Amino acid sequence: MFAPYCPPPAFYFTVMVAGTGTALQLSSMADAGFQEASGLEAKIETEALKEGGENRYVHQLPGATSSPNLVLRRGYVTRPSFLSEWAAQTVGSTLAQPILTQTLVVMLLGADHIPLVAWNIARAWPVRWMTGPFDSQKNEVLTEVMEFAYATVTRMPLTEAAAMVPAVSALIRP
Repeated sequence: MFAPYCPPPAFYFTVMVAGTGTALQLSSMADAGFQEASGLEAKIETEALKEGGENRYVHQLPGATSSPNLVLRRGYVTRPSFLSEWAAQTVGSTLAQPILTQTLVVMLLGADHIPLVAWNIARAWPVRWMTGPFDSQKNEVLTEVMEFAYATVTRMPLTEAAAMVPAVSALIRP
Protein backbone atom coordinates (compact mmCIF):
# COMPACT_ATOMS: atom_id res chain seq x y z
CA MET A 1 0.00 0.00 0.00
CA PHE A 2 1.19 3.51 -0.75
CA ALA A 3 1.44 6.16 1.95
CA PRO A 4 -0.91 9.11 1.41
CA TYR A 5 0.67 12.13 -0.25
CA CYS A 6 1.41 15.06 2.03
CA PRO A 7 2.47 18.37 0.42
CA PRO A 8 5.84 19.64 1.69
CA PRO A 9 6.14 22.79 3.82
CA ALA A 10 7.38 25.88 2.00
CA PHE A 11 9.78 27.11 4.69
CA TYR A 12 12.78 24.81 4.07
CA PHE A 13 14.55 25.92 0.90
CA THR A 14 17.92 27.10 -0.33
CA VAL A 15 19.25 29.19 -3.20
CA MET A 16 22.45 28.42 -5.10
CA VAL A 17 24.43 30.18 -7.78
CA ALA A 18 25.25 27.66 -10.49
CA GLY A 19 27.56 30.00 -12.45
CA THR A 20 30.89 31.61 -11.62
CA GLY A 21 29.75 32.62 -8.14
CA THR A 22 29.64 29.06 -6.87
CA ALA A 23 33.16 29.02 -5.34
CA LEU A 24 32.65 32.20 -3.27
CA GLN A 25 29.16 31.08 -2.32
CA LEU A 26 30.38 27.69 -1.07
CA SER A 27 33.25 29.25 0.87
CA SER A 28 31.09 31.89 2.58
CA MET A 29 27.91 29.83 3.16
CA ALA A 30 26.16 33.20 3.59
CA ASP A 31 24.06 32.93 0.44
CA ALA A 32 22.31 29.62 1.15
CA GLY A 33 19.62 30.79 3.57
CA PHE A 34 16.77 33.15 2.82
CA GLN A 35 13.65 34.16 4.67
CA GLU A 36 11.56 34.38 1.52
CA ALA A 37 11.79 33.69 -2.21
CA SER A 38 9.08 34.78 -4.63
CA GLY A 39 8.70 35.25 -8.36
CA LEU A 40 8.97 31.64 -9.50
CA GLU A 41 6.36 32.06 -12.18
CA ALA A 42 6.07 31.75 -15.95
CA LYS A 43 3.09 32.96 -17.90
CA ILE A 44 2.24 32.68 -21.58
CA GLU A 45 0.61 35.81 -22.90
CA THR A 46 -2.36 35.13 -25.16
CA GLU A 47 -3.79 36.98 -28.09
CA ALA A 48 -7.53 36.91 -28.67
CA LEU A 49 -8.53 36.23 -32.29
CA LYS A 50 -12.13 36.51 -33.39
CA GLU A 51 -13.08 34.18 -36.21
CA GLY A 52 -15.52 35.57 -38.75
CA GLY A 53 -18.94 33.95 -38.38
CA GLU A 54 -18.08 32.15 -35.09
CA ASN A 55 -19.83 33.92 -32.22
CA ARG A 56 -19.65 31.23 -29.52
CA TYR A 57 -16.00 31.78 -28.56
CA VAL A 58 -12.79 33.64 -29.31
CA HIS A 59 -9.59 31.76 -30.19
CA GLN A 60 -6.77 32.24 -27.68
CA LEU A 61 -3.41 32.10 -29.45
CA PRO A 62 -0.14 31.67 -27.53
CA GLY A 63 2.33 34.54 -27.43
CA ALA A 64 5.54 35.27 -25.57
CA THR A 65 6.32 33.80 -22.16
CA SER A 66 6.98 36.30 -19.37
CA SER A 67 8.04 36.06 -15.74
CA PRO A 68 8.10 38.48 -12.82
CA ASN A 69 11.40 39.22 -11.09
CA LEU A 70 12.79 36.76 -8.54
CA VAL A 71 12.76 38.44 -5.13
CA LEU A 72 14.96 37.08 -2.32
CA ARG A 73 14.66 38.38 1.26
CA ARG A 74 17.04 37.51 4.08
CA GLY A 75 18.68 38.81 7.23
CA TYR A 76 21.39 41.32 6.32
CA VAL A 77 24.71 39.57 5.64
CA THR A 78 27.92 41.22 6.89
CA ARG A 79 30.20 38.34 5.82
CA PRO A 80 31.61 37.84 2.30
CA SER A 81 28.68 37.14 0.01
CA PHE A 82 28.74 36.59 -3.74
CA LEU A 83 25.11 37.69 -4.12
CA SER A 84 25.67 40.93 -2.19
CA GLU A 85 28.83 41.74 -4.16
CA TRP A 86 27.17 40.88 -7.45
CA ALA A 87 24.14 43.04 -6.62
CA ALA A 88 26.29 45.98 -5.49
CA GLN A 89 28.47 45.83 -8.60
CA THR A 90 25.51 45.51 -10.97
CA VAL A 91 22.95 47.86 -9.44
CA GLY A 92 25.57 50.48 -8.56
CA SER A 93 27.29 50.13 -11.93
CA THR A 94 27.85 52.80 -14.55
CA LEU A 95 27.25 49.99 -17.08
CA ALA A 96 30.74 50.52 -18.52
CA GLN A 97 31.22 46.75 -18.14
CA PRO A 98 28.75 44.12 -19.41
CA ILE A 99 26.24 42.87 -16.87
CA LEU A 100 27.20 39.45 -15.51
CA THR A 101 24.36 36.94 -15.71
CA GLN A 102 24.24 33.77 -13.63
CA THR A 103 22.08 30.70 -13.27
CA LEU A 104 20.31 30.57 -9.91
CA VAL A 105 18.76 27.41 -8.52
CA VAL A 106 16.02 27.52 -5.88
CA MET A 107 15.50 24.17 -4.15
CA LEU A 108 12.72 23.05 -1.85
CA LEU A 109 14.27 20.62 0.64
CA GLY A 110 12.84 17.70 2.54
CA ALA A 111 13.45 16.91 6.21
CA ASP A 112 16.47 14.82 5.16
CA HIS A 113 18.07 17.86 3.38
CA ILE A 114 17.47 16.26 -0.02
CA PRO A 115 15.90 18.45 -2.73
CA LEU A 116 12.28 17.57 -3.43
CA VAL A 117 12.02 19.94 -6.38
CA ALA A 118 14.21 22.63 -7.88
CA TRP A 119 13.73 25.59 -10.18
CA ASN A 120 16.42 26.70 -12.62
CA ILE A 121 16.47 30.48 -13.12
CA ALA A 122 18.47 31.13 -16.29
CA ARG A 123 20.37 34.31 -17.20
CA ALA A 124 19.54 36.11 -13.95
CA TRP A 125 20.98 39.49 -13.02
CA PRO A 126 20.39 41.88 -10.11
CA VAL A 127 18.02 44.77 -10.78
CA ARG A 128 17.37 45.93 -7.21
CA TRP A 129 19.06 45.72 -3.83
CA MET A 130 17.44 47.19 -0.74
CA THR A 131 18.26 47.28 2.96
CA GLY A 132 15.35 47.06 5.39
CA PRO A 133 14.51 50.08 7.54
CA PHE A 134 16.51 51.00 10.64
CA ASP A 135 14.03 51.52 13.49
CA SER A 136 15.17 52.04 17.08
CA GLN A 137 11.60 51.45 18.29
CA LYS A 138 11.50 47.83 17.09
CA ASN A 139 13.48 44.75 18.01
CA GLU A 140 13.76 43.23 14.52
CA VAL A 141 16.54 41.77 12.43
CA LEU A 142 17.88 44.03 9.69
CA THR A 143 16.90 42.57 6.32
CA GLU A 144 18.02 42.95 2.75
CA VAL A 145 16.06 42.33 -0.41
CA MET A 146 17.62 41.38 -3.73
CA GLU A 147 15.61 41.34 -6.91
CA PHE A 148 16.72 39.58 -10.09
CA ALA A 149 15.42 39.81 -13.64
CA TYR A 150 15.76 36.54 -15.53
CA ALA A 151 15.10 35.01 -18.93
CA THR A 152 13.43 31.71 -18.04
CA VAL A 153 12.39 29.61 -15.08
CA THR A 154 12.23 25.86 -15.45
CA ARG A 155 11.05 23.33 -12.92
CA MET A 156 13.78 20.72 -12.84
CA PRO A 157 12.93 17.02 -12.81
CA LEU A 158 13.48 15.28 -9.49
CA THR A 159 16.41 13.33 -10.94
CA GLU A 160 18.27 16.58 -11.72
CA ALA A 161 17.42 18.03 -8.30
CA ALA A 162 18.70 14.89 -6.57
CA ALA A 163 21.99 15.26 -8.45
CA MET A 164 22.51 18.50 -6.54
CA VAL A 165 22.54 16.78 -3.13
CA PRO A 166 26.32 17.07 -2.60
CA ALA A 167 26.33 20.82 -3.30
CA VAL A 168 23.26 21.36 -1.12
CA SER A 169 24.77 19.33 1.71
CA ALA A 170 27.79 21.62 1.69
CA LEU A 171 25.50 24.65 2.09
CA ILE A 172 23.40 23.32 4.94
CA ARG A 173 24.67 23.11 8.46
CA PRO A 174 23.84 19.72 10.04
